[in-house]
Amino acid sequence: MRAEELQQQLANTQAMVRALQEELAESDRGLVALTMEDLKTEALQSAIFNSANFSSIATDAKGVIQIFNVGAERMLGYTAAEVMNKITPADISDPQEVIARAKVLSTEIGTPITPGFETLVFKATRGIEDIYELTYIRKDGSRFPAVVSVTALRDARDAIIGYLLIGTDNTLRKQIEEERNRVYKVLQENTLELEKAKAVAEKANLAKSDFLSSMSHELRSPLNAILGFAQLMDSDTPSPTPSQKGSIDQILHAGWYLLELIGEILDLAVIESGRLSLSLEAVPLSVIMMECQSMIEPQAQKRGISMTFPSFANPCYIKADRTRVKQVIINLLSNAIKYNQTDGSVSVDCMMPLPDRVRISVKDTGAGLSPENLAQLFQPFNRLGQEAGGEEGTGIGLVVSKRLVELMQGQIGVASTIGTGSEFWLELLIASDPHARYIEAACAAEAAPPVIDGRKLGLLLYVEDNPANVKLIEQLIARRPDMRLLTAQNGNDGINLARVSLPDVILMDINLPGINGIEAMKILRLDPLTAHIPIVALSANAMPRDIDKGLEAGFFRYLTKPIKVNQFMDTLSEVMEFATAGTANTDVAKPATT
Repeated sequence: MRAEELQQQLANTQAMVRALQEELAESDRGLVALTMEDLKTEALQSAIFNSANFSSIATDAKGVIQIFNVGAERMLGYTAAEVMNKITPADISDPQEVIARAKVLSTEIGTPITPGFETLVFKATRGIEDIYELTYIRKDGSRFPAVVSVTALRDARDAIIGYLLIGTDNTLRKQIEEERNRVYKVLQENTLELEKAKAVAEKANLAKSDFLSSMSHELRSPLNAILGFAQLMDSDTPSPTPSQKGSIDQILHAGWYLLELIGEILDLAVIESGRLSLSLEAVPLSVIMMECQSMIEPQAQKRGISMTFPSFANPCYIKADRTRVKQVIINLLSNAIKYNQTDGSVSVDCMMPLPDRVRISVKDTGAGLSPENLAQLFQPFNRLGQEAGGEEGTGIGLVVSKRLVELMQGQIGVASTIGTGSEFWLELLIASDPHARYIEAACAAEAAPPVIDGRKLGLLLYVEDNPANVKLIEQLIARRPDMRLLTAQNGNDGINLARVSLPDVILMDINLPGINGIEAMKILRLDPLTAHIPIVALSANAMPRDIDKGLEAGFFRYLTKPIKVNQFMDTLSEVMEFATAGTANTDVAKPATT
């Protein structure tokens, strides 16, 4: 038993030794870790205090410098030995700035502060974070701006034992800021000069436009006399001799050309002065093309030029000024004819390069243009060397066209090849169908039974702004079971509703808001969709002269207010019969008046 007890005690002793060894090893590891952490901290502190990128200056509680790192030596030119235990940071700071800072702080707290080191650390003493700009003075007397951060150093009992001032050289930032301010000042001055120059240019441009407008008027007066008397001489009795006839033709030719030139110059002047007023609306492209074709084809036939125009399977509307877009297209077509070859051709096409745009192109078979000429194409009065040619021109038409297209929010351009020809194009915004808001009304009219007893119902469109007059006609049409009535309150609505519903007969008041009845009637006459519809005037303008004027304008009949019911109903039957027969022709119109 004794031996067993000894063995057990030995085993216990060995276990205790192993436990002590483990505790000792753990203690050694902790000591090693602590030593490593201290070394890291010491290395970090050493790196901070020996950094050359910023100055680290530590003082005692009274402000005397105790630490002056490598960065401080580099920035200020002192060695640590020259300043430590000898001066305070206030001694290397601009004294005037220190005094100014003392005044500001005194005002802030309401207590006088003596300029000196206290001024630099006043806020830090009270636990307030303090970063400020200050000018440091180097050992050689030179100065540089610095940004200084001040922190109070405290012991374990929170008592201040010193201060740490970390500074960075602010010279580069100041230089950048000064350069930025200088550039900003120059930009302001340049902007002011540009505004002055712009004002002078606008004033000069306005003066030029006023001068051109005035000159245009002054030139038109004598030109009117020249052309007038030349035409009198040309038609005089007895007729002028062949020699005189030739001279008169020269006078008339030159006069009309001069008048065209004056008109183009005036157009350009008005556009450049910003006083041109455009009426942008939804314009049917098919109608524009048809009108341009009828205007330009005689010129093409005279020169033996063949022309092709696009056909439109579906309605297409562009956002444009009706008159001005025709002016642009006619100018492009005229140039394509004028500068084409003998027996050449001109083709007009329309396409959609983008969903919201339509492109109108005019392609000719002329001589084409070089890249140099293309670069000068839209310059005023530049005819690209064509002055010596046989074709007359002003060099203004394309410039005016470009300005007009841009004012209509579009673009114009050209592609050309020497010996092949040129293709001028303009792009304009597509407009929504202006008839859309009338479709509902038209559908309502169509909702009525289309036939009664096997007979098709006639459709009458009445354009009238007076509700009482509309009510009267409604009651009269109610007596005609063979007819349906559709109404519009102004000329534009009447035109659009007529294009959508295509009535058999239109009854038109003359005095309408917006465009009057005569103007509305003329627009409907020019539209292939509505040109065949007989239009009857119903107006309070009852003077014989008014009636004659209306019939001459193209009304099928002219009725006056107040209405004679029998006469109205008879006229309505007559015009319906006329429309049904499909022989409507305003040239055979006869007055029906009261």
